[in-house]
Amino acid sequence: MFVRNAWYCAGWDYMVTQGRNSIVARQLAGERVVLYRKPSGEIVAMEDRCPHRQAALSLGAKEGDSLRCMYHGMKFGPDGQCTEVPGQASIPARACTRVFPVVERDNWIWVWMGVAEKADVALIPFAIGPGDPAWRIKTSHMHVDANYRLEIANLADLSHLAWVHQKSLGGDDAETRHQYTHIKSKVTTGERAIRTEYLIRAVPPPNFLRHLFPAEARFDLSFDITHTLPCTWVLHFQAFVANGASEGAPTGALIADTYTCQAVVPNNADSVEYYFSWGSRADLEFPGLSDLLRDVLDIAFLEDRHVLEAQHIRMKEKPNFPMVSILHDAGPSRMLRLLDEVLAGEAGSAFRPADTEAALT
Repeated sequence: MFVRNAWYCAGWDYMVTQGRNSIVARQLAGERVVLYRKPSGEIVAMEDRCPHRQAALSLGAKEGDSLRCMYHGMKFGPDGQCTEVPGQASIPARACTRVFPVVERDNWIWVWMGVAEKADVALIPFAIGPGDPAWRIKTSHMHVDANYRLEIANLADLSHLAWVHQKSLGGDDAETRHQYTHIKSKVTTGERAIRTEYLIRAVPPPNFLRHLFPAEARFDLSFDITHTLPCTWVLHFQAFVANGASEGAPTGALIADTYTCQAVVPNNADSVEYYFSWGSRADLEFPGLSDLLRDVLDIAFLEDRHVLEAQHIRMKEKPNFPMVSILHDAGPSRMLRLLDEVLAGEAGSAFRPADTEAALT
């Protein structure tokens, strides 16, 4: 179900502090993981499972670099080895817990869930975090009770902005709806990522910004999206004053230059954690803009959550329901096909295209 040899986002760096009780439990791709910081600041990620009776180490206590299980007091070093069994002089050879490679980058915490020796920092997806001084990035987080494949499909198809997000990120006017349902994109496929570029021309500003502009204002919107496996989505979004051109790059005045970076992290087959951000380039920021961008994502992703959670329930009820394909399935099918190719490769089996046809179930 999940790609193993990959980095999974375990949250924003500020979620794991030096606090005495800052011991953070996560479920990443079906595995229980506990995170804590050593006094040096380095994060440790280990399996959230004591080898004694499978007690949750996330209910334990930090002691220096170590973590103590508070069921029977066994203490584990940052390498996962048990260093103390209270009341017993000898330590069983198998008294150890798995430790995962962990890296902090762009204010995200990345945990490698596969074979430790294969951990490659070059596979950490590109992002711009709130610590980058050239940008004013604001962050947020949401839990969604839906399979991560539904989130991937949702992100790979922005035509739904005309319907699900017509009161937020999109618009309920005929101009905007026509543009979003007639997207002509340039697609570049890599080994573990798909880049999609397109323009939306001469449309009113998105609904959440319309109060800031005259009714007659029209803009050319540029979307440059990199969708990386397992499930990271980065959009470079720019807005230009429309100048009437229907071909070529926008040449009107640049009024917005932004990045939104989003990580969809499967907990298990039925839920995900969603870590996301949005913000403006610092020299184009005006007070409150990036906070507004972040706030509208909170609204928009609640709109998505209502759709995806209801969809997830229905797909579990009828997993073999014969769904109909339409034009807007091209992006989701492309991304899920890439995911299934990597999954088949890890399983040592041949990928069958038919797998992707049923991938949304």
